[in-house]
Amino acid sequence: MPQPPHPKLIILDRDGVINHDSPDFIKSPDEWIPIPGSLEAIARLNQAGYRVVVASNQSGIARQFFDITTLNAIHAKMHRLALQVGAEIEAVFFCPHAAADNCDCRKPKPGMFAEISKRYQVSLKGVPTVGDSLRDLQAGFISGCVPFLVMTGKGEKTHVTGGLPPGTLSFPDLAATVQHILKQSAAPTAAVN
Repeated sequence: MPQPPHPKLIILDRDGVINHDSPDFIKSPDEWIPIPGSLEAIARLNQAGYRVVVASNQSGIARQFFDITTLNAIHAKMHRLALQVGAEIEAVFFCPHAAADNCDCRKPKPGMFAEISKRYQVSLKGVPTVGDSLRDLQAGFISGCVPFLVMTGKGEKTHVTGGLPPGTLSFPDLAATVQHILKQSAAPTAAVN
């Protein structure tokens, strides 16, 4: 009996990609507000067979702006609102450390991506990753992912600053990025038929 193909994976940053970001951190469920169209875009990814995973730096924990219970409540709200539009975020990986901790999981280091690869037992080569900051894209690129920059959150500033990994494509928001990814993933199939 043939093995089912490996599920498609996509790795998203959270703040500035799925929800509105804040220079003061997202410190409560009330402050977590989805960017219009982002959760619907995740639903479209799910419908196309993608497993959606979040990789997010959350140094607010190390800085004591909020605790793990509050972070869990924020993520519970994200999951609940996603489910309301038929979207599933399968897993959330996060780094609770501050930059001074010099951990391996804080983006731009690739530790979170290595953990995702290990957990899903897949290579991340060619896996799309979407972020609004240079460190999001660098962590993904080092791990073999295809980087996508959104102009939401810190995206416009990141685009102007430059230094993006080779091959980075930029889109106005997650919805536009997903539209491109789904169009690209459908193209080879259409050519074969």
